[in-house]
Amino acid sequence: MSTIEERRAVAMAGVDGAADGFATRIFLQPIAAPSILGLFGFAAATFIVAANVAGWYGNHSTTPLVLAPFAAVFGGIAQFMAGMWAYRARDAVATAMHGMWGSFWIAYGILNILLAAHVLTAPTPWYHDSAFGFWFFALAVITGSGALAALAENLGLFSVLATLSVGSALLAGGLIYGSHGLVTAAGWVLVASAVLAWYVATAMMLAFAGGRTVLPLGKYSKAANKPGGKPTRPIELEWAEPGIKMGQ
Repeated sequence: MSTIEERRAVAMAGVDGAADGFATRIFLQPIAAPSILGLFGFAAATFIVAANVAGWYGNHSTTPLVLAPFAAVFGGIAQFMAGMWAYRARDAVATAMHGMWGSFWIAYGILNILLAAHVLTAPTPWYHDSAFGFWFFALAVITGSGALAALAENLGLFSVLATLSVGSALLAGGLIYGSHGLVTAAGWVLVASAVLAWYVATAMMLAFAGGRTVLPLGKYSKAANKPGGKPTRPIELEWAEPGIKMGQ
C-alpha cells in the first residue's frame, strides 16, 4: 500500500471509528512562508558581499571581516532555519536552496574568523584562491539544479536561482584561475541575484499580508500574476490531511 493510500485508509478508519464512539483528533500547525525570511536573509548577505567583490566599496582585506558577522547570522543562521521550516512546509526546492546557502554563509563567517585570528593566511592576490573557488563550483552546480526545479513553481524564483548559479560559476572560475575580470563580473551578477531575491521576498510578503497579488512572480496561473488577484488556491483536503497545503 502506498503512502497516500495508507493515509486515506487511516482517515477513513477515523471516520468509521467516530461512528462507533471513538474520537479522532487532528492537530494543525500552519506556518508562515519560510522563504520570505530565507530570501531576505540571502538578499541582504549576498548584496553586501557581492558589492564588495565587484569593487563598489571598501577593500578586500579588512572589509570582508566586517561583513562576515552579518552575513553569517542573517544570511547563514536565519536562512538555514528558513530552510528547515520549508521542510515542514514540504517545499523541496526551498529546503535544499535555503539549507545549502544558509550553510555556506555560516561557513563564510567561520572562514573569516579563522582569517582574522591568523589561523589561515589570506591569499595573495585576494582574487586567486583555488580552494575557495571550488566552494563556488559546488554551489553553482547544485543551485543550477534548483533553478531547473524552480521552473515548476514560478519564473521569479527561477530568475533568482539562475543568476545565482551563473554568478557562482563565474566566481568559481575567477578564483580558481586568478582572473580579476571574472571575479568582478561575478560580483555584478550576484548583486543582480540579490535584487531579484529581494523582489521575490517582497512580493511574497505583500501577497500573504493582503491576501492579494501586488507584485507578480511569474506563476503559471494568470489569476495569480494579476495585481489584485488571489495568489494561492484555497485550503483543501489533500492526501487526507485537512487544512494542510504543500508548498508556500
